[in-house]
Amino acid sequence: MVQKVAVIGAGPCGLSSIKACLDEGLEPTCFESSDDIGGLWRYKEKPEPGRANIYKSVIINSSKEMMAFSDFPPLAEFPNNMHNSEILLYLRLYAQTFKLLQHIILQTTVISVRQRTDFDATGQWDVETETSEGQRETHVFDAVMVCTGHYTQPHLPLSDFPGIESFKGRYFHSWEYRSAKGLEGKRVVVVGIGNSGCDIAVDISRVAERVYLSTRRGAWVIGRVGPGGLPVDVAWSSRLLYWMVKLFPTWSNWMLEKKLNEFFDHKLYGLKPKHRFWAQLPVVNDDLPARIISGRVQVKPNVREFSETSVVFADGSIIDEVDVVVFATGYNYCFPFLPPKLQTKCGYRLRLYKHVIPPALAQPTLAVVGFISGFGAINHMAEMQARWATRVFKGLISLPAEDVMMKETETETATMHQKFACSERNPIYVDNLSYMDSLAEQVGAKPDILRLFLTDPTLALQVLLGPCTSYQYRLSGPGSWAGARQAILTQKQRIIRPFRTRLVSDDPEHEMSSRLSILMAFIAGAALLSYLFCDWHLPFRSL
Repeated sequence: MVQKVAVIGAGPCGLSSIKACLDEGLEPTCFESSDDIGGLWRYKEKPEPGRANIYKSVIINSSKEMMAFSDFPPLAEFPNNMHNSEILLYLRLYAQTFKLLQHIILQTTVISVRQRTDFDATGQWDVETETSEGQRETHVFDAVMVCTGHYTQPHLPLSDFPGIESFKGRYFHSWEYRSAKGLEGKRVVVVGIGNSGCDIAVDISRVAERVYLSTRRGAWVIGRVGPGGLPVDVAWSSRLLYWMVKLFPTWSNWMLEKKLNEFFDHKLYGLKPKHRFWAQLPVVNDDLPARIISGRVQVKPNVREFSETSVVFADGSIIDEVDVVVFATGYNYCFPFLPPKLQTKCGYRLRLYKHVIPPALAQPTLAVVGFISGFGAINHMAEMQARWATRVFKGLISLPAEDVMMKETETETATMHQKFACSERNPIYVDNLSYMDSLAEQVGAKPDILRLFLTDPTLALQVLLGPCTSYQYRLSGPGSWAGARQAILTQKQRIIRPFRTRLVSDDPEHEMSSRLSILMAFIAGAALLSYLFCDWHLPFRSL
């Protein structure tokens, strides 16, 4: 019987995994190699090899309600799109509220995770750890949850860039970037147009002489600000809209691309990609169009080659006197502490059932949590993975036979590759809502919208038409939370609250004028309709 669980990593995925264990009555022990919690969201002045790092200016792309854990709404005072320091504060509050810190051992690295000799019968693991002082120890656990993320091993494909060895300027991976300090007045080339590449290009362009953003494929670019000034992911993430996208994918791609091009023409700006909108995660950046139109950032095609001081692009254009090159070329994923046989691939992805559990295990007592991507924040998806995995550990959810899981994984992978532009750097994409619902259904936490319309129509309308926040998965079933309904009904208040820094009252004269204008327009319209009706329906007058 599973009782003791090792959790590897104390970032957002690790913290929600600890809590999922506690909710199921399990005993988690979390090993964190650094000296603090937070994972990716803990800014460090100096990069630490083997760990995720962020630059100083990072602001999360997802709004606070869309990235929140399902039973811990963010403070109303928090801005909608939080700076990395505010996300770290949110994680600290989460850990303190649910008393997670006492289960975390800091400055302890997991060296290896091995099946015990009696694994087929017990499902147990030998977990070897090493402290910062070099002391090693082997622990026995009934289950293991891997929560180390996939932004720790920079991918720097220098062999793809002829002449880079002769380049006399400075070059480095975006993993090393902290701020634009030291780049004042420089000519900088940023290679790669993902979120990091665009963020860094914009950040550097405020001080550099010129920034050149090189891309092979282009990207769809959206801002964080949506209709009416509300967060864009709040405005475009309802269940109803998701169903429309599923039913009419071509139409939804066309509509979204049309909307984006109304803001700025992606073809004109050199950004238009070959793929449709839903095929790959868009770049989220509010400032890039403004930096392009002002000439501070110039979009260029892929790099063909380097010389001592120049960069030659695929279209034959050359930029001379380049000082710095930043390679925003993604990350390699690896789990060096796991046995190689547990790291077999299916397509570009690891062979994991439901993106969580290796199907070949005799006992399903190892889960990889958070190794996934989708249109939105990872927090709530990882949390649902952890809730599902802990119930698998306890035997409350039964898995299919190995061959069935293998077949399902292969079919799912083929569908994913057909629908999304997957690659070695971006191996995993899922439809957030359908994936969350599939796991929640097995957990017993999927919201029953029809029943809600019969019992609580006000809440049902919010669940169907409002932003699809994670609180929906705490309304009923195992792990239900009494505050879920209130969290859903008050989420708009928390969204609006940060804007209340200067209250603007309605102008009575303007309001009266507006009402008068509406009344006059109504009267004019009624008069016109009356004239047309009389003109066409009264008997013709004789000449």
